Amino acid sequence: MTLKTLGAKAATALDQELMSTCAFSLDQLMELAGLSVSQAVYRVHPPSMGRKVLIACGPGNNGGDGLVAARHLFYYGYHPSIFYPKRSKNELYQRLAKQLEDLQVPFVEDFESAAETTDHIVDAIFGFSFSGEVREPFPAVIEALQKSQKPVTSVDAPSSWDIEQGPPKSGLGSSFMPTTLVSLTAPKPLVRHFTGRHFVGGRFVSPMIAERYNLQVPEYDGVDQIVEVDVTGKKL
Repeated sequence: MTLKTLGAKAATALDQELMSTCAFSLDQLMELAGLSVSQAVYRVHPPSMGRKVLIACGPGNNGGDGLVAARHLFYYGYHPSIFYPKRSKNELYQRLAKQLEDLQVPFVEDFESAAETTDHIVDAIFGFSFSGEVREPFPAVIEALQKSQKPVTSVDAPSSWDIEQGPPKSGLGSSFMPTTLVSLTAPKPLVRHFTGRHFVGGRFVSPMIAERYNLQVPEYDGVDQIVEVDVTGKKL
C-alpha cells in the first residue's frame, strides 16, 4: 500500500479533531509524539553508537515534541543537551523545560559548537505548519545542519523544507537531507523528496478518524510507537 500524505491544512484539521472529537489534550499528543521520536532515535542510533544527543527545539509544537523526546532519551541512558533559543511562555512548554532542568540536562547557547561534539542531532525546529523564510536565530542552525556530518533525525519535517514541495530549490536548506525522518500521525507530501530512513509515529489515530481522513494506519508491533516504512509506505 502507499500511505496517504497529509498537507498542512489537513494535518492541522486532524490535530484539532484529535483534541475535540477524540478528547485528547495537547499534553497527551505531545507526549506520544515525543515518545515516538525517542524510539526512532533509539532504533537508528542506539546508545552503543554514542550517547550524546543534541536536540534543537523551535518555539512551537515541534519544539515541544523535541523536549519530550529529550526526557525519554535521558531515561534510556543517553546524555541529551538542548538548544532552545526562543522559549515559549506557554505553561506547557515551561513545564517540559523544567522537567529537563530538574534532570540537569544542559541547555546550550552555541548550536554549532555543540553539534561538533555530539553523536546525534534531533531537528525539532519547524513542523508541518512552517512556511516562508527561516528567521533568526535559526538560519545559522540550518546552515550547520547542512554542513554537519553527524546523523540527524528530523521531527515531522526537515526544518526549512516546504511541507508540500520539499527542500528549497536553492540557498538555505537546499542541501539539507537528514538521515532519519519521523512522520507524526501520517507522512507529509515532502516525504517524496526524502531519501533516508523513514518512520511513521504517533499511535493515537482511532479507526473512526482513519476512515474519515482516508488514512492507512500502519501496523505497529507490540508496544512500539513507530513503524519503519519504505518510500511506498510498505512496512519494513
